[in-house]
Amino acid sequence: MRTVLLASMRRHTRRYVAASLAVVIGVTFIIVTNALSSAARDGLTSGLDAPFAHADVVVSGIDGPDAARLLDRAEKEGASASVLGWAWLSVSRDGTEITDGADVGALPRDNAMRWQELVDGRFPSTDHEAVVDANAAKANDVGIGDTLTIGTGKQALDVKVVGSVDSPSSMVWSAVYLTQDAQDRWLDQSMINSVAWNGAGSADEQIRALESAYPDATVQTTDDFVADQQKAATNGVDVIAFILLLFAAIAIGTSVMVIANTFSILFAQRTRDFALLRCVGATRRQVLRSIRLEALALGVVSALVGLVAGAGLGLGLVALIRDLAPSARLGEASFSPVWFAGAFLVGTAVTVMASWLPTRRVTRVSPLAALRPDTGVDVRTTAGRLRIGFGILVVAAGVLAMAAAIAGAAVPLMVVGGGTTFFGVVLLGPTIVPALIRVAGSLTARVMGPPGRLATSNAVRNPRRTAATTASLLVGVTLTTAVLTGLASGRSIIDDEMATDHPLDATVSATTGAGLAPEVLTGVRDLPAVESAVEVPGTVGTLDRGIGRMRVVAPGPDAAGLMRSTPDFAAPRAGEIYLPIDALENGNVPRTVTVTVGERTETLRVNAGEDWGNVAVVAPQTLAGLDAAPSTQAIWVRADLDTDAEDFSGDLSAVAAASDADVVSTLGKWAFVDLQLDVMTGAIVGLLGIAVVIALIGIANTLGLSVLERGRENALLRALGLTRRQLRATLATEAVLLSVVATLLGTTLGIGFAWVGVQTMLAKYVENASMTLPLGQLAIVVLVSAAAGLLACVLPARRAARVTPAAGLTME
Repeated sequence: MRTVLLASMRRHTRRYVAASLAVVIGVTFIIVTNALSSAARDGLTSGLDAPFAHADVVVSGIDGPDAARLLDRAEKEGASASVLGWAWLSVSRDGTEITDGADVGALPRDNAMRWQELVDGRFPSTDHEAVVDANAAKANDVGIGDTLTIGTGKQALDVKVVGSVDSPSSMVWSAVYLTQDAQDRWLDQSMINSVAWNGAGSADEQIRALESAYPDATVQTTDDFVADQQKAATNGVDVIAFILLLFAAIAIGTSVMVIANTFSILFAQRTRDFALLRCVGATRRQVLRSIRLEALALGVVSALVGLVAGAGLGLGLVALIRDLAPSARLGEASFSPVWFAGAFLVGTAVTVMASWLPTRRVTRVSPLAALRPDTGVDVRTTAGRLRIGFGILVVAAGVLAMAAAIAGAAVPLMVVGGGTTFFGVVLLGPTIVPALIRVAGSLTARVMGPPGRLATSNAVRNPRRTAATTASLLVGVTLTTAVLTGLASGRSIIDDEMATDHPLDATVSATTGAGLAPEVLTGVRDLPAVESAVEVPGTVGTLDRGIGRMRVVAPGPDAAGLMRSTPDFAAPRAGEIYLPIDALENGNVPRTVTVTVGERTETLRVNAGEDWGNVAVVAPQTLAGLDAAPSTQAIWVRADLDTDAEDFSGDLSAVAAASDADVVSTLGKWAFVDLQLDVMTGAIVGLLGIAVVIALIGIANTLGLSVLERGRENALLRALGLTRRQLRATLATEAVLLSVVATLLGTTLGIGFAWVGVQTMLAKYVENASMTLPLGQLAIVVLVSAAAGLLACVLPARRAARVTPAAGLTME
């Protein structure tokens, strides 16, 4: 039997290419996941201990004022302390804003605790000097000798760049580093990660002393703190690795369908060979063992190729990402023997498992029987009725589970219900798919004539095989459609929320009581990215509830057209005031607030939450009651959302600089949200695309094998007058019918699953949550699937057309 096995492998090598390719892709996916996750983990944890190299203990869980007191304590006790934190501040150069927000950190007072590595220049020697991160400097075209303005208003600080540094720790990385004394002015608003401390006595003595002084803080040894930080940093990577492995599982599952279908066709074609072996003395067990050894050999070879391909692709991707996106901070890729062994075992096991049922089915046939194509599910038989009835029950159970998930907002139940429903549809596939192909085929027959009718007949001849062929594509398209629709719905809901929270694209606010000069409005309107801008009258008032002095403005009717949200947001009622949430102490919204302007006082009802650019908004009659002669205190701007947010913010700041005005732009927030959604959409669709590619390989393999199976039939059609072009058209139409029907069915299921997802996950938290259909993207999915199906038939069609009728009629 070993000779038979080797001969079979040599003879049918080309037929196994598609099955092995599916395994290779799945194994490659797993190894690439290992490479990316290991590089991300190395990048996140690399240098985490650098800021604490000369510290005995670390104090965490404190705020800016606590950090300031620790610095004072260190100075009094002769200890060393390094504050590891940052303030989010705007950075400008020559009056033009480089960025509306960058992390600004501090260099340790004690040079021995300095962990930043100097790349060029020198470290600061005064409070008016700074160093910048080398990568951030490169991205923003900042060089040594430039003068930067950090922050705005009275706290703004001009510093000269005297050097560039590398920040080995991603945990406390900053774009700009000042001296500790210079950064102290923003310490109360800084985000404090921790304070590295090196004092007198043992580590235990220092911990006890600091814990007694700061009972609410966490004081640990350096080793314990770094270990906790590494664990926190790698948890996120483990989640990403888990998500990638989930998509790898989808690809592997699709591979199982393709391989199982391939083996079913191959073994059906080789029934005569198996029968002949049985007739000459081979037992059923020997034949069964022989063809399963074929599957095992195929799995081993494919898995090994996948390991090599995955390692090469993983190293290449990590190197490419590090070269194109240094800010991604990927480390070195490493490969775990556990991942390699797991991927190898998965690839091998998947191949053997996918071949298990086809081998059992084919060896049950008696040696003298001739295997005819399976007629699929016949509802007139008991087995057919049981299968269809069971499929209907499974679909009904899945639908009920999803309905319960919507009612209870239960995501796990939604996943179970969706999976159950899809499984039921797969069970009904031999009935549903051929019926849909007949409907679609009736349309193609009218257009294409005989090739269209032949293609439809061929596609539905073996319903079970047709359903199995389309099932793998159905998985990919269903998931892709559900993700695209879900993300489009989420994007629509997020856009509505963003419009509510940030109704204005940008604001220019006065910083003096005199207000803004008329030329500021002219300059703003002259900017290319500005669609419209209006001046808003107001005054400067004092608000109680700990708010203090703030500009109070009253927009006119012309401001309504600027709003991204509903125009009502620009029109407070009399006796009402709109306040930005950032102006309220601890975010607590009072019922009323008292506004005082000179001798006039108004008590107003509070509506808080929207971003109006650091001003309060009242009705015109309310403003008239507070100030009889208001001046222009703000300019509200509507801009083109497609413009570059940083360029727009810089241009607007340059116009406002002459009047010392304050600029707030929300375009950066819109751009950031859009970027995240675009990256998420592209990544998920790309990952699911691998499953779709595997499915299309399965369609190509099925067509290729059917060409061999129907060799005599095709030759007879040629002998009866069918031209080569018509034969190619027949096979092309068959491929397109299979892919389009699977795509349309998958699109329908995906839209339904997306609606269930929106109702389950969002309706409870978002009022009037509705589903948005990305019609353009869904149309592209259908067209790409049809085009890919057409491409999949090119080689089989050419092979079939090359065979002459005389040669074809002599085929076995």
